[in-house]
Amino acid sequence: MFDSEEVPIRQLSTRLVYENAWLSVREDRIQRPDGSHGIYSVVDRPDAAMVIALERDGFHLVDQYRYPVAGRFWEFPQGGFPDRRSGDPVELAHRELAEETGLRAGSMTSLGSLFSWHGASGQVLNVFLATDLVPGRPNREIEEQDMRHRWFARSEFELMISDGRIRDNSTVAGYTLLRLHESAAG
Repeated sequence: MFDSEEVPIRQLSTRLVYENAWLSVREDRIQRPDGSHGIYSVVDRPDAAMVIALERDGFHLVDQYRYPVAGRFWEFPQGGFPDRRSGDPVELAHRELAEETGLRAGSMTSLGSLFSWHGASGQVLNVFLATDLVPGRPNREIEEQDMRHRWFARSEFELMISDGRIRDNSTVAGYTLLRLHESAAG
């Protein structure tokens, strides 16, 4: 047993179970505070960026077919650097926005960071507000070939959350950070 003031779950060993260009999965043998042992599966992914592209009191959203949930849903542009590499979150935000929508942002403001799936991954999602937008051509990755981009008024965006056309938890949480930012700014 170990002191409860320490980290409550202690890693005893780890092994790589699977890896590809986007993530790796490891299985950790752990010890709980009561001394019992168990297994914890962890998905390791590099940190990501999500961009709230605000223009004319509305947002630029993207949608694509999401294989695990067998459907298309609108969301804020988001993603990570290729090949599981890490880098500057602001650079990544500019890259994701341009790649997925073609938009270039004159201003990129940090709104905060969120854990994407903290029950199974330590990945951090850095959330940015993009303004002073300039249109351009998207440069999507092969996995994004079916992606669509469209602007929505804020009122329609909120309705889309209510009626289930937006179900991405990061998009909803990011919008909360934006609302808090707007409230603080007066």
